[in-house]
Amino acid sequence: MRTLVLAWTLLAANYLSAQTCSNLGQTPATAFPICGTSTFSQANVPLCVSHQLQVPGCSGQNAYEDRNPFWYRFTCFQTGTLGFLITPNNMSDDYDWMLYDITGRDPNEVFTNTNIIVTGNWAGTFGLTGANSSGVNYIQCGSDPAQNRPSFAAMPTIVKGHTYLLLVSHFTNTQSGYKLSFGGGTAVITDPTLPKMEKAWAGCGGVTVTVKLNKKMKCSSLSTNGSEFTITPAAGTVVAALATGCSSSFDMDSVVLTMSNPLPPGNYTLNIKNGSDGNSLLDNCDRDIPPGDNIPFTVLPIQPTPMDSLTRVGCSPNTLELVFDRPIACNSIAANGSDFVVTGSTPVTVTSASGNCVKGLTSTILIQLASPIQTAGNYQVQLVRGNDGNTIIDECGQETPAGATLSFTTADTVNALFDYRILYGCDFDTVSFSHDGRNGVNSWSWNFDHIGNSTQQNPEFVFPTFGYKKVSLAVSNGVCADSAETTIHLDNELKAAFTYPEVICPEDQALFTDNSIGNIVSWTWDFGNGVSSIQQAPPPQKYPTLTMEKQKMYNVSLVVENNLGCFDTASHQVKVVRSCYIAVPNAFTPNNDGNNDFLYPLNAYKATNLEFNIFNRYGQLVFRTTDWTRRWDGTINGHLQPMGTYVWTLRYTDGDTGQKIFRRGTTVLVR
Repeated sequence: MRTLVLAWTLLAANYLSAQTCSNLGQTPATAFPICGTSTFSQANVPLCVSHQLQVPGCSGQNAYEDRNPFWYRFTCFQTGTLGFLITPNNMSDDYDWMLYDITGRDPNEVFTNTNIIVTGNWAGTFGLTGANSSGVNYIQCGSDPAQNRPSFAAMPTIVKGHTYLLLVSHFTNTQSGYKLSFGGGTAVITDPTLPKMEKAWAGCGGVTVTVKLNKKMKCSSLSTNGSEFTITPAAGTVVAALATGCSSSFDMDSVVLTMSNPLPPGNYTLNIKNGSDGNSLLDNCDRDIPPGDNIPFTVLPIQPTPMDSLTRVGCSPNTLELVFDRPIACNSIAANGSDFVVTGSTPVTVTSASGNCVKGLTSTILIQLASPIQTAGNYQVQLVRGNDGNTIIDECGQETPAGATLSFTTADTVNALFDYRILYGCDFDTVSFSHDGRNGVNSWSWNFDHIGNSTQQNPEFVFPTFGYKKVSLAVSNGVCADSAETTIHLDNELKAAFTYPEVICPEDQALFTDNSIGNIVSWTWDFGNGVSSIQQAPPPQKYPTLTMEKQKMYNVSLVVENNLGCFDTASHQVKVVRSCYIAVPNAFTPNNDGNNDFLYPLNAYKATNLEFNIFNRYGQLVFRTTDWTRRWDGTINGHLQPMGTYVWTLRYTDGDTGQKIFRRGTTVLVR
């Protein structure tokens, strides 16, 4: 990270002169358009700063900002790698940079959205920087110049059709400039389209001629006197030219030419030539429209602008949008909407009207209604003379005659509320759904708890599991739409379950507790000991005392029935043991003969928190376990231990009484 001493020195020396960045090219929205075949020379850099920047992978985010920036915009015309070089005019200057993919986005997202960052470099190293084949494949964070960190990033891959912004930030607070050039990569950022005029049309009876270009071209290549253009036949001359958008950008795609006099109605040709600045119009790669290129246009007799069309009327409209093929003067629109009357199937009241005004002109008028139109019907908008004394007047001063009309239709609003009927089953439930289809609904989209869908009006769906199910429906009649959602409780799940003792000691009474789920009406128990019960809470059970066997397994089952006549069964085995008296043998013979081969606490079925330790005659621990069924075989790591006496300790908690027990004894290992 750049040192505090360096930062403070620069701050004290220069930073007080920096201002908010507002010059063309110093904000993302006004970025320089660039071409891959040109070297862009910036003679000096105005001092300014406006925003903090986020740099992925770098700490101390407040250290990063758009200090003394210039922004560059370009489009990728062939996917590949992008190489470029920033060469400071003063090689002791520190330049940083960041590349963003702004395709389909507001350029100002560069200050808030880290997901659009492609790559960058913020090393404090002086001199050359950029992206080349030997650069690092990460964003180098800010650093002390003495660390000489890598100032080149690996060439990023850019994608055809995507738009990019390159920020070049002059960290050193001087106005010394730099050169920016592109090369070394496989991507193409030079527009292959050659510049030309695309179309032209006359305005206001030939007072103006507007030229639409086939691509963005340099504002600086246009002479304000319009000397690049001539008209044939020469019924007038071009006296001025105004490019659209050049007040906030470096390039333009249309030019408005002012004629010396209104052109008489007829057919004309607009010609281009080298103007008083020595060139015709240039694209961002400095390629010109060839002198002699021309395009026809027609001057029509001046006429009032008709009401052209209405934009599509949606569901429950409370506004109507009129569209005009020639701009309308905003000051001719009565603000209270009195220029318009709406009639039709139901009464409609207009409350206001306004335009989307730019420089006093609008191509659309928005009519505000007192309330939405919510029923189907046929309607008409009629132009009348408003309380301002006129109808509407176009940019050429022509008033549209009163009485002009436009028709439109509306649709009924719709309701997605639906009904359902549950057909209960033992293993699954079937639900029948229905929608009334009123008001012309012709589209249904059902979602059944995210496990199924349907486009039928009245579908049937089988839910494979029970419980709460979320069902939604979206409907439409082609204009209006609605959605509804409800939760259905399939509460007929039946599941038999019970708790049981895994081990039953002599004289113990075994308690079995029903945990079944469902609307149960009957219980049938079989305890495996010759006893059965139909009670939900059966009495404790006794099992025979064993004399010969060490243990015996008994199968216990529960069958439950619900109110729908469905059944479910749960079965478990319980173990009846001959003894639950905990004892440790005083001798064992680990000779693998299947008789007394292990040392462990016997019958510890009811012991909890058990710990069993075995020590040799030297006091060394040779075996430890907290699982009483884990037994010592007289070895350590596979090595036989010597015969003799071993000391053991046993700790546990009695499962019946909760009493903590500690015992100690000896056992002889015999081979």
